[in-house]
Order: sequence, then structure tokens, then C-alpha cells
Amino acid sequence: MRVLITGAAGFIGMHLSAALMHRGHQVVGFDNLSGITYDRELKLARLRNLGLEISEATMQRLSAGEALQKEGFTFYQQDLCDREKLQALVSQGNFEVVVNLAALAGVRLSTEIPEQYVQSNFQGFFNLLEVLKSQPVEQRSRLVFASSSSVYGDCKVVPFAESNTDIKPKSVYAATKQMDETIAYAYASLFKIDAIGLRFFTVYGPYGRPDMAPFIFLKSFLEGKEITLFNEGKSRRDFTYVGDIVEGVVKVIEGPDQSAKAVPFDVFNIGNGSPVGLFDFVHTLEEISGKKAQIKLAGMPKGDVEQTYADVTKLKQVYGYQPHTNLREGLQHFYDWYCAFYKPQAQA
Repeated sequence: MRVLITGAAGFIGMHLSAALMHRGHQVVGFDNLSGITYDRELKLARLRNLGLEISEATMQRLSAGEALQKEGFTFYQQDLCDREKLQALVSQGNFEVVVNLAALAGVRLSTEIPEQYVQSNFQGFFNLLEVLKSQPVEQRSRLVFASSSSVYGDCKVVPFAESNTDIKPKSVYAATKQMDETIAYAYASLFKIDAIGLRFFTVYGPYGRPDMAPFIFLKSFLEGKEITLFNEGKSRRDFTYVGDIVEGVVKVIEGPDQSAKAVPFDVFNIGNGSPVGLFDFVHTLEEISGKKAQIKLAGMPKGDVEQTYADVTKLKQVYGYQPHTNLREGLQHFYDWYCAFYKPQAQA
């Protein structure tokens, strides 16, 4: 199978690319390698982990529009907002599935630069839908796209189920993801674009995002710095190990199409289904790292939510999804990677 992955140098994008290559699929990926949300050096490290040579010379080739290649994987530096380049890539690629992971992530930053979030997360996604619409129907790629648990906002009915339509996003980031779901449904209804949205729940693991709690907390532990627990530490998150997430996404990619449905669209939660309180999360990380946390309590930041809690029944029933990595095991993997990757700092 030929699969196009947008955001291939991202956290989930890297792990998904590796998993698909391991299963014998041909993967083409692109990423704009932006440093807006965190240092792009981590994105380059992810590409190295996928087997690409990243040097000054190869970066110049990427900037000039050339591809970097290894067996089973082709990578371009490209932006989802550049519709002309996107059109050319999709038209020539003969992809059975397109997986859209490209986005600006992060709830809090979206409040500070909302226009960039709307441009990247919604306009870029709209471009992709338009490009898919332009394909001949019989050659049209299936679309799997990243949504987010944040679309549920402060939903009081737990666990969060896809059948709950009374959802009110509390952040610009969440709103862009809900907009993506809405327009994907419209394009599925109007133009028969086969689209599946996956609402990711607090993904963590090796090569994870530096703006997420596991990364921030561990870095602070090892540097002897204070950590801040918002909402006075009362928040709960459905932390989901990236390996489990990727297994679920692969099942969807390799699963059947939705051609028999009147509207070939669906949305699924993809999480662990077992939320953890922040204090319990911190204590687990303390035990793994052997460091004692210095904790500061603070109120709830604007746009944040008290809890996330995935009902994954639907994904289990339709695709056989089964998360199996508990928090201690997953954090141990993350800790081991962090200490190896940031060896000088970790040993300081």
C-alpha cells in the first residue's frame, strides 16, 4: 500500500511512518519542519531515526524541493498550506490512503497566535480536501485525519463518547479540530470523500513533544527545577502511549473502506480509556527517575479542561483496537529514551 503522511517529522508522524515501513508499506511523508511550537532540531532527529541522512547539504536539497529517500520512505519539506505543491504530490503519488497529521498543536499557544492555528489546522486541511476532491472518484485516496480529545471541551458526561454531540471546544486549537471534523463530513456527504477522524487522547512516549507534561516534568525533575500543576493538581488525563496509538491508526489504515455508507465518514476516539490524576502521574515519574518533584500549584489556565477520558468501545468494536501499555511501562520507555537522547543534560 502507498500511504502519504503529512506531518511526518512530527511525534506521531515519525512513529507511524516507521510502523508502516516495518509492515512493508511504501510511505511518502512531508513536513514544513516549522519551529513554531518547539525547536525543529527534534523534528530533524526524528527524520534521522527514520533512516534519513540529515546534514547541511541534505537540508539545502530539501529547501530546493528535492526529496530525501531510503528504502520504503520518501520525504519532502513541504507545507499543507501550499495547495499547488500538494496538488502535484497527490496527483502523482497514487496513494491509497492519505493520513493528515500536519497541524500546529497545543491548547495554550493557540490562544496567543490564533490566526496561525486557523491557517495551519483548518486552511491546510481544507486544501487537502480540495485536492482529494479533484481526483477521479475511482482513484481517490481514503483520508484518515487527526482530530483531538480537546473537541469535547469540559464535557461532564464521562467517559467521552463519540455519540455525545453536545461538545463545546474551549480553545482555538480545539475549535480548529472541530472545524476539520465538520468540513470533512460535508465533503464526505457532497463529494464522497472517504474520511475517518481520530480523536487522539494525550499521547506520550519517545520523541514526544517538548511542550507536553511528560517532557516538561521530566526535564524539570532532572534539572532540579519546580513544576507547575494547574487546576491545583486536580486535573486528570487519559495518557496514551504512542505505540498503542500507532497500532490503532495502522488498523484503521489497513481496514476496509466506507464505500457502502451513504456518507463515507466516521470519527473515533483513540486513547487509553483510563485517566490518571496529575499527582499520580508525577509520583510515577518520581519513582522511575529517582528524583523528587518540587511542586507549585496554580489555577486553571485559559482554554484548558479538567479531564480527558476516552470511551474507546467504538474503535475496539470496528477495528479491534486494544491499548495495552500501562502508564508505568510507557513512562519507563519515555524516560529511557530521554536519558539516552539528552545524555549530557540527564547526567548533569
